[in-house]
Amino acid sequence: MTSIKDVASLAGVAVGTVSRVINNSGAVKPKTRKKVEEAIQELNYFPNEVARNFKMQKSKMVALLLPSIWNPFFSELAYYIEDELDREGFKLMLCNSGGKPEKELYYLEMLRQNKVAGIVGITYNDIENNVSNDIPIVSIDRHFNKKITCVTSDNYEGGRLALRELVKAGVKKPAFLGSITSVFSETMNRRKGFIDEAEALGIDYVIYEKPDPIVDDNAYFNEFLKEHGDVDGIFAITDMLAANYIERARRQGKRVPEDIKVIGYDGIQDNPYFHPILSTIRQPVEEMARMTIRLLYNKIEGIPLDKQVYRIPVMFKQGETT
Repeated sequence: MTSIKDVASLAGVAVGTVSRVINNSGAVKPKTRKKVEEAIQELNYFPNEVARNFKMQKSKMVALLLPSIWNPFFSELAYYIEDELDREGFKLMLCNSGGKPEKELYYLEMLRQNKVAGIVGITYNDIENNVSNDIPIVSIDRHFNKKITCVTSDNYEGGRLALRELVKAGVKKPAFLGSITSVFSETMNRRKGFIDEAEALGIDYVIYEKPDPIVDDNAYFNEFLKEHGDVDGIFAITDMLAANYIERARRQGKRVPEDIKVIGYDGIQDNPYFHPILSTIRQPVEEMARMTIRLLYNKIEGIPLDKQVYRIPVMFKQGETT
């Protein structure tokens, strides 16, 4: 592996000169700089970011802790987070936990030791006591008792909006399909908004939830379809759950939207490749991602934030399932 000493030797300069060129610090004559840059290019040398960060006592690396990279919502979020970081010369370190608390704790400890500039965290596990304020952190969808900033969509209004759209589509008995996490997160407000709006309108409704993660999809949907055959409208806590329901309902001869109207939450299945195109509460994913990084920059620079939770409005996106 090429080292900084190799670059210095080829360019005929001291190691300190190469360091100044790489870090763009200190005075270096244009002729000398050119020799160093040519040596770097010829040797295809890449600086050791971890070593540089340790020496300079600052980092241009931000970690993103995700429950799953397979989930399209998290993938889209990661895309915009990386893009926003790239604008300011920061790099993204992806930590895919698979939703496992022990893996999240491992990553948090690793990130503390490696002195990243900041962390964007998405977790639905009880790791409160292991989250430290030593490194700037911004959470998505989850707020902790500690002073950790949270960015989220307006989940409560999303639940109310979903119920109103189902009623508008002619639904008489709607149901909420969800899963219960071990700790509170903003996503639970989707359920609360649904309930409050149904009760305000005097609508009979069903709440169907199981512990998260759902271990057996077949059992989850078979039980629901067996016990609540009179339901004619569904609001699912995520688009993925909504799409899964549509597939299971069809196997039992139920038609969407003729027999049952379905609304999801996220806005990840509004692409023509999906069929049917799902009616959904669309989260402003790009805005959430870019706001998260801008707030993280403020934390890194020690700039106080005016609030702890930032909620961004959502919208209903009409599809083919209502």
